[in-house]
Amino acid sequence: MDYNDFLKKTEEFIFVENRPEKADIIFVPGNGYPHMAEKAAELYREGYAPAVLPSGKYSITTGRFSGVLSEKEKYHGSYETEWEFLRDVLVKNGVKPEDILREDRATYTYENALFSREVTEKAGLSVKKAILCCKSHHARRVLMYFQYVYPETEFLVCPSFPDGITKSNWNQTELGVDAVTGEATRIIRQFSLMMDKK
Repeated sequence: MDYNDFLKKTEEFIFVENRPEKADIIFVPGNGYPHMAEKAAELYREGYAPAVLPSGKYSITTGRFSGVLSEKEKYHGSYETEWEFLRDVLVKNGVKPEDILREDRATYTYENALFSREVTEKAGLSVKKAILCCKSHHARRVLMYFQYVYPETEFLVCPSFPDGITKSNWNQTELGVDAVTGEATRIIRQFSLMMDKK
């Protein structure tokens, strides 16, 4: 395998993107960017799913919601959790409040999946097909966690690109290379720890 083959295999693994299809729910893992919730709202308005579940309290590393990271002029509420922020984005982009589920305990990606499962089960939802709206280079890790927690569900990833990192340009900037190689390392470390606990 030469260097170009390595780059190609890396980007094929990390970046996952599917065309949206009719689904039971749209998941939006916690973050401080509005782009993923805006994408979820767009898919909801187009009739791809009847419900949206944003998930997140705040990052476990900071212990608080670090604030809105983009489009602050549109989203300027006093948000204590990622869920509160993402819910506001969804409502301002046309999602009916009654169609937004609540998960505001998660502090990292595995908890986003795990606690989302608790919410959907409590709501009596049968999740046979779901859409994941996440950051482009987080797609594989988010997908793997949700597949692990929802093994019977078919997932479609519809990513956003808030920091401009895409499958076609990630290896052209230091930011992109750091983000993608960091994801690969994170996947190996986090999933090996999970397997050790089984």
